[in-house]
Amino acid sequence: MGGEPGTTGQGPGGTGGQEPEEALPALAERRQRLRWRARRGLLENDIVLGRFLDVHQDLLGEEEIAGLERLLDCGDKELFELIRGHGEPGQGLDDPVTRRVLAMLRQH
Repeated sequence: MGGEPGTTGQGPGGTGGQEPEEALPALAERRQRLRWRARRGLLENDIVLGRFLDVHQDLLGEEEIAGLERLLDCGDKELFELIRGHGEPGQGLDDPVTRRVLAMLRQH
């Protein structure tokens, strides 16, 4: 073990398994799109999401990207309340991966 972050083939949630090489360009493109989708109308969301992506963007696996995309489908106020811990994920967001990504967001 050891080495640089992201070299174990595990995403930040430790989902394990390396992505197939042909999937890497598609994942890189999805990671880049996350940066644009994270630009929100609420400054607080912009700050938290920007910091999160600064640290985790290149380490996110397919599952984590999908979980973050689900969170980004929320409106600004709902997302802000979720990140602050003043609400629980509702229908469509109440799955282990999205909860894991939300827990990671709450650390930023």
